[in-house]
Amino acid sequence: MQNTNSVVVLQRVSLFIALLCLTGCGPKTSSVSHPLDNDPNLCDFKRGACIKTVDNMELTLSITPWNAPSEQALTLKLSSASAIENVTVRIEGRDMFMGIIPVHLTQTAKNHYQAPLIYGSCSSGYMVWQAIVSYKQAGHDKFAVFEFLADSDKHAK
Repeated sequence: MQNTNSVVVLQRVSLFIALLCLTGCGPKTSSVSHPLDNDPNLCDFKRGACIKTVDNMELTLSITPWNAPSEQALTLKLSSASAIENVTVRIEGRDMFMGIIPVHLTQTAKNHYQAPLIYGSCSSGYMVWQAIVSYKQAGHDKFAVFEFLADSDKHAK
């Protein structure tokens, strides 16, 4: 009698485990959303320039083309609301080390800078870069970080 109860218990446990495993095999129904919606800190150059405020002064950064394609020539533009000195920009990967890419700025007008830019592609297909802007204002060292998604058109809704 005891053996029969053990067999029944084992059968029920086995059935429960099998059903539990099968429920995990169905199709994934979660909706895919746009990475720029999921991470509001990322610049969306399609909508326009990205603005950061440091000590009540706005810095504006834009990259063209807007989708920031990997391994292609880009143009980076930077402007400041007031005078800054010793402006430098470098590009680095946010989530993985892809090297440090110096950006050679040319001043195009008062408080306006421009530079050519190119960076490599990432095998994961999702690469967030940081444009780190360093400068002096009124003798004080300051910086701002602009984060953007490379190849952003490939991640559109």
